[in-house]
Amino acid sequence: MGSISTELKKPHAVCIPYPAQGHINPMLKLAKILHHKGFHITFVNTEFNHRRLLKSRGPHSLDGLSSFRFETIPDGLPTCDADATQDIPSLCKSTTETCLGPFRDLLAKLNETSNTSNEPPVTCIVSDGVMSFTLAAAQEIGVPEVLFWTTSACGFLGYMHYSTVIEKGYAPLKDESYFTNGHVEKPLDFIPGMKDVRLRDLPSFLRTTNPDEYMIKFVLKETERARNASAIILNTFETLESEVLESLRTLLPPVYPIGPLHLLVKYVDDENLKGLGSSLWKEEPECLQWLENKAPNSVVYVNYGSITVMTPNQLLEFAWGLANSQQEFLWIIRPDIVSGYESILPPEFMEETKNRGMLASWCSQEEVLDHPAIGGFLTHSGWNSTLESTTSGVPMLCWPFFAEQQTNCWFSETKWGIGMEIDNNVKRDEVESLVRELMVGEKGKEMKKKAMEWKKLAEISAEKSTGSSYVNIDKVVNDVLLASKH
Repeated sequence: MGSISTELKKPHAVCIPYPAQGHINPMLKLAKILHHKGFHITFVNTEFNHRRLLKSRGPHSLDGLSSFRFETIPDGLPTCDADATQDIPSLCKSTTETCLGPFRDLLAKLNETSNTSNEPPVTCIVSDGVMSFTLAAAQEIGVPEVLFWTTSACGFLGYMHYSTVIEKGYAPLKDESYFTNGHVEKPLDFIPGMKDVRLRDLPSFLRTTNPDEYMIKFVLKETERARNASAIILNTFETLESEVLESLRTLLPPVYPIGPLHLLVKYVDDENLKGLGSSLWKEEPECLQWLENKAPNSVVYVNYGSITVMTPNQLLEFAWGLANSQQEFLWIIRPDIVSGYESILPPEFMEETKNRGMLASWCSQEEVLDHPAIGGFLTHSGWNSTLESTTSGVPMLCWPFFAEQQTNCWFSETKWGIGMEIDNNVKRDEVESLVRELMVGEKGKEMKKKAMEWKKLAEISAEKSTGSSYVNIDKVVNDVLLASKH
C-alpha cells in the first residue's frame, strides 16, 4: 500500500511538444529530467507522430514506465501516412484551432483516472511555446504552466520584436523589389541584445510582401501569450546568450535558460528511460561504424535537419561542391529532402566519392557530432543542431532555410565566431572553397578554437549541483512547477 500512496503524492507534469522533430527531442529530454526529479510524466504526441515513432523505433518503443506514460491527441489535419514533417503553416493553424478541445479532454481523463488508478492528478503543464492554447486549459484546472520555447534565445527575441519591426514599417515588404534593393540588409538599431542585426537575420516569416501572411499573425499571437505563462524556459545557457537573455527578461515572466539539455539528461540514470528515444526516422548505426577508422577532425558532417527541403539543382551543387573539396564527408539526406533524390545524384558523383563519402538517410546526430573524426558541420542552423555542434566543439557552415535559423546563423558567425554562411543560391565553387576553409583553412582553425571554448562553457553550465542551467532547472521545479495551486 505504501508505494501506491507515494505514487499518488507525486507531482504530475503533462509535457506537450509542438509536433515536429526539433521540438519533440528537447521536450523528451526535459521530461526525462523531470521524471528523474520525482515527477509522474504524461508525454503527449499527436496521433500522426505517435505512429511515426512506433514505425521508426519499434511497436513497443513507447510502452514506457508506469510513471512515464505516452498519450496522443489528433492534430486536426487530414489523415496521412507520409514519413515526413507536415506542412508547418498548416500544422500551426490546425494545432491553434483544433487541439485545445482534445487536450482539455485528455486532462479531464487523466484527472478522472487518478481517482481509480495508481496515478496522481495533473499538477502542472509544460508546453511548447508555440502550443500556447494549452494556457487556457491550465487556467481552467488551476495549475501552473511553463512554456518551453525550443528556439535559441536570440531566435525567440527576434520573434518577440516582430510587432516592433512591423510598427516601424520594415515588414511586410512593400513589393518584390524590397528583397533586392538593400532593404533587408540594413542594420536595425532598436532591438536590445541584437546590435546591428539586419532584417534578413531575423526569423524569416517577416520577409514577405503578403500583409496577411498567416505565420506573422501566428507569431504575434504566440509571443503575446508568452507573457501569461508562469515561466519561460529555453534550451540554452547563460554565457552563450547573456545579452539576449537580459533583453528577454525585460519583456517576459521569469526566463530560465536550462540547456544544453542533451548534457543535463546524462544525469538521468534510469535504464528504462535511456531507451526511450524520439527519432521520427529510423537511425542508421552504420554512420558511426563508418567514422570509426577515420582520422580525428577529418570528416565534414552534412545534415539539413528534419524540415529543410531543396531543389534538385541545389542538391547537385552541394554534391559537386563536396566532391570537389576532396574532403571526407558523412552526408545525411532525408528521403523527403528532394522528391526522388536517389535519381538526382549522378553515378559520376557516386564513383568520384565512393572512397571518402558516406550517404545515409538519418543518424543519431549527437553521437555523430561527438565523434572525434568530425571536424566540421554543414548545417541548416536549426537550434538543436547549432547547440549540439557548439557543445561538441565542432565549427559550422550555415545554410539557413527558414524561421529562426537565419538568426542562429548570424549569431554563430558574428557573435560566437563558430560559423560561416553559405549563400542561399548554392554554387558548387562556393561550397568547395568554404568546405576546404572549414576543414583545413586558417578561418576554420580559428572557429574550431572558439568552438572548443564554448564547449567548455557549456559543460560548466551543465555541471551537477553548481552549473547555472542545472541550478535553473531546480528553480523551475521548486519555484514554479511545485508552486501551490492558484
